[in-house]
Amino acid sequence: MNRSVMRPERIAHTEAALAVHAPELVAGFLSHLPEAADTVGRRLRGALVREGIRDMGPGLRHGFGRVEYATSGVADPVDLLDGIEAPGFAAELRNAVLNLAIAMARPAAPVDDDPDARAIGLERLAVAGHNLHPCGRTRLGWDTGDVLAHDLETPKTRLGFVAVRDELHVGDDVCPEMPGIPGYTIQPVHAWQRDNILPERYADLLKDGSIKILDEERDAIPTAALRTLLLPGTGQYLKVSLDIQVTSTRRSISVASTRNGPAVSRLLHRMVDADPSGDRLLLMAETAGAAVPVGSGRDLSAIRRDGLTGRLRPGERAIPGGALPLLLDELVTGDPAVWLREYAELLMPPLLRFTAQGVALEAHLQNCLPTFVDGRPHRLALRDFAGLRLHPGRLRQAGHNITLWPGSVVGTGDLDVLRAKIGYTMFQAHLGELVMRLDLDEDRAWRIVREVLDEHADGDDHAAFTAPTVPHKALVRMRLAGEGDLYVPVRNPLHAPA
Repeated sequence: MNRSVMRPERIAHTEAALAVHAPELVAGFLSHLPEAADTVGRRLRGALVREGIRDMGPGLRHGFGRVEYATSGVADPVDLLDGIEAPGFAAELRNAVLNLAIAMARPAAPVDDDPDARAIGLERLAVAGHNLHPCGRTRLGWDTGDVLAHDLETPKTRLGFVAVRDELHVGDDVCPEMPGIPGYTIQPVHAWQRDNILPERYADLLKDGSIKILDEERDAIPTAALRTLLLPGTGQYLKVSLDIQVTSTRRSISVASTRNGPAVSRLLHRMVDADPSGDRLLLMAETAGAAVPVGSGRDLSAIRRDGLTGRLRPGERAIPGGALPLLLDELVTGDPAVWLREYAELLMPPLLRFTAQGVALEAHLQNCLPTFVDGRPHRLALRDFAGLRLHPGRLRQAGHNITLWPGSVVGTGDLDVLRAKIGYTMFQAHLGELVMRLDLDEDRAWRIVREVLDEHADGDDHAAFTAPTVPHKALVRMRLAGEGDLYVPVRNPLHAPA
């Protein structure tokens, strides 16, 4: 095993932890380290070029400025940052390598026989995580034992509960099945958050009884989002705060997200009901949300979400978008051009109509679960509405209204911001990944997408989505800057006339 992939002491620390907690994984972890380092490095190398940070040499060019490399060209991905002072980002990259190697070494977890559990089983196929982010496996804040206990490959993690004085609780009862305590509301909490964040940050409130940690625990299955947990056998999910860094963001939850989620879900249901293709959409609605606005105001938040169990038709198979690129050979048994058109006609029309009415969904692969019947695109399930953007003017024009929590970041009066959200996630991160992997000439593939776009977008939206360049979310520049969304212009393959 080539230990030069990273500093030996970092590898030795993880190896020692595995020897204690999961000795059967040590050999696999060590053997997968070079592949894990190369995977992270290849994604970083491509991002450095795509975002105009530095020239990394010739590679295979794709739409939207994407460049793919056969190898990273280095043993340690941090070496690609030579001359860039970014110790924090370097730590994120090395953390991603270690966790990816652990994930690669872990055996497949058993899967229960219901659509939600099967979807999680398929999510585990996308072992490197986010398809564009080099830090898809970053879990800053967790040690190796935490990764083994709570990461995606874990068959089951644990959900805990706290009782919160009613006057400190804002929102809905997200645990109506739990027995009540007079004067308190029960709030779910990730077991790691309960054991590590609460004692450190909320000692005074625990001491005076404003918050009480309960003995109750329940099994839960982690999804790729980690903080979103499936409650086995219920067809329901709970999204709970998890104050670790995954990819670019610490995964606690704002008060605004807990209050906006149900309101946005109701808005989307109204829009789906009025949409001509609404019967082809499944909303994994956020039905309840609550927060405890003390301390950071983010550490004890929770959102309840509907699942898919009991909602699919006979023969209908839901595939999480993250796994979709890995299953194309199985799904596409005929002409890939026909399949791509059918998929684009499932995905694009409703999302473009939503955008025209003032709702730009974050439609990257991780938030979409297309369903298939005999390999053909059938319906589209949508989940996690926290990252969308809402344009009040367009909403009013379309006859919609919604009251957002004060200070919510999801509202924008800037149409460029609205379009950038759907344009980056749907065209670049989602369709771009499929186009790159289909056995189909890419120019022809983008002509097919353009034809569907021409049929379902017009006016300023059509002009923006077919402009010579479009904004690309600069994931690495964002990490180097430390905060905030940043976009760079990239060449648009949808610009040429269909």
